Amino acid sequence: MARAQETAPDMAINRIVEGTSIEGEIRCESNIRIDGVFIGNLSTKGRLVIGPAGKIEGTIQCQNAEVEGVVKGKISVQQLLSLKGTAKVEGDIFTDKLSIEPGATFTGACNMGAKVKDIKKEDARLAVEAV
Repeated sequence: MARAQETAPDMAINRIVEGTSIEGEIRCESNIRIDGVFIGNLSTKGRLVIGPAGKIEGTIQCQNAEVEGVVKGKISVQQLLSLKGTAKVEGDIFTDKLSIEPGATFTGACNMGAKVKDIKKEDARLAVEAV
């Protein structure tokens, strides 16, 4: 019995089912699946799955993501972002790795690989140190 409780957080999945619409902010430690509509900011330390009927409008931050539905907004994925054949993404993508199946649509900018330094902030810091 105790063993099942120890493994439960790793296997926990939050779900927003089809026919459900939520506005606001979601922060969670575990995986989450969206089959309904979510408008707002979503942040998870786990995996995000957006089902074929799922739709998110807002900002997304997660470890890994698989998109089959619609996303409008900024997506930041620490590891792998997978766009399935039915995915429709409008917005900017920031990820380490990107997988796009034929049929998926993507409109926006994509930044992959190592983190890009903010050149303006770096130049300002160097200018202050030089004085």
